[in-house]
Amino acid sequence: MTYAILFPGQGSQSVGMLGAHTAPVISETLQEASQVLGWDVAALMRDGPADEMNRTERTQPLLLAASTALWRLWQGQDMPAPTALAGHSLGEYSALVAAGALSFADALKLVELRGQLMQAAVPAGIGGMTALVGLDDVQVEALCGQWADARGSEGVLEPANYNAPGQVVVAGHVQALEWLEAGAKAAGARMAVRLSMSVPSHCSLLRPAAERLMLRLQETTFHAPVIPVLHNLDGSARDSADGIRRALCEQLYRPVRWTQTIRALGEGGHRRFLECGPGKVLCGLNKRILKEGEAVTLEAPEGVEKARTLVAG
Repeated sequence: MTYAILFPGQGSQSVGMLGAHTAPVISETLQEASQVLGWDVAALMRDGPADEMNRTERTQPLLLAASTALWRLWQGQDMPAPTALAGHSLGEYSALVAAGALSFADALKLVELRGQLMQAAVPAGIGGMTALVGLDDVQVEALCGQWADARGSEGVLEPANYNAPGQVVVAGHVQALEWLEAGAKAAGARMAVRLSMSVPSHCSLLRPAAERLMLRLQETTFHAPVIPVLHNLDGSARDSADGIRRALCEQLYRPVRWTQTIRALGEGGHRRFLECGPGKVLCGLNKRILKEGEAVTLEAPEGVEKARTLVAG
C-alpha cells in the first residue's frame, strides 16, 4: 500500500493551530517540546500573539512540534506505514524525526538554533523573499541572471523555492527584489508578491548560517531512516548520517526543489499523499505538480478520517 507523508515548512503556522484535536498524544507532544525548549509551546500555539509566533526562532520549533504531534497521532491509527516521507524546507526535520533518523528533542534544538542563525545572518530589512506566479523555472532563472549580469555586485537575487510549475519564490537583497517586482509583469508574471519574511531563505546569503549550523549537526546523532526521506536538494533519499548532515546544511543556502521532489515520489508510484502539519499548503502545491495524485491534510480530526479512507482505498 503505497503512500507518502509530507511535512510543511514555515508559513503554515497560525494562532490556534491543532486546536480541534483533543487526543492526549497532541498535548503530550507539545508538553514534551516545552520541556526541551524551556518555553510554553502549547500556550504560544493556542493563544499567540501572532508576532511572537512568527519570529523565526519560535516558528520553526512550533511547526516541528505540531507536525510531530500529528505524526504520532497518525501512528496510533493502526494504518500501514508510509512508504516515503518528504518535508518542505523546515519540514525536512519533521520527516527525519518521523523516519527515526533524528530524535524529537535533538530536532527541536536544531531548528530553534537554525532559526536564530538565519535571522542573525541577515539583519531585518536587508533581505527578503518574493513569490512569482506565472513564470516557468527557466524564465525566473533568466531574470535572476539579468540582475547578476548587470548589477550583481549590488545584491543577491536567486531562485529559492521551486514550489510548483509556474510558482517560484526568489530570495535576496531588498533592492534586488524591488527590481524584480518592478519588471516581473513585463516578463510575463501574473503576480509578484513580497512574502512576510525578513529572512532570505535558501539563497547564498544564508551560507554563513549554514556553516555555523553544520557545527551543531556534526555534534548531533543521526541514524539511518527506517522510511526513505526525499531531500529538498535533489528529491533523493540519503541513508548515511554524513549524507543527511550535508543535505540539512546545504538546504539552508540552496533552493528547495519541491516540484522535483513530488515528481520523484510520483515516479516511484506514489499517488496518495498526507500533509502532516498545520494548514494545507502542500496539498495545494501537489494539485499543480502531480495532477493524478490526491492529498489530504491531517490538521483537523475530519482530515484524519479522510486520510484513513484514502490510505485504505
